[in-house]
Amino acid sequence: MKNYYEILKKLNKLALKNNDIPVSCIITKNNKIISKSYNKRVKDNNPINHAEIIAIKKAAKKLKTYNLIDCQLYTTLKPCKMCEEVIKISKIKKVYYILDQNKIVNNKINYIKLNDDDNYFYKELTNFFKNKR
Repeated sequence: MKNYYEILKKLNKLALKNNDIPVSCIITKNNKIISKSYNKRVKDNNPINHAEIIAIKKAAKKLKTYNLIDCQLYTTLKPCKMCEEVIKISKIKKVYYILDQNKIVNNKINYIKLNDDDNYFYKELTNFFKNKR
């Protein structure tokens, strides 16, 4: 565990060097590091390039599956809602974090439901999920 802290510290320094938010992430499987990353939102001009998402993408590519059920995620900051959802989808069961997330996002979104007059999308999605499950 101590070794993971040292790696997270080094990754945080890379984030700071790139003028990004110092958040870093490591994903392990069977006590071996399979991926690691730091925030690259500013560096890549990409709002979804959070450390956790980049590390999950790398782990999934390495393991050739999005199902990371046997993996653990270590991060310096408790994951935001977006990362939390990606963690759920990737089926990671254990997330270890160092600091709580105290930021409150104050971006109000106006959701507007579109009409599906002929029910095409309703039928298509209903059939897809019925056949899938």
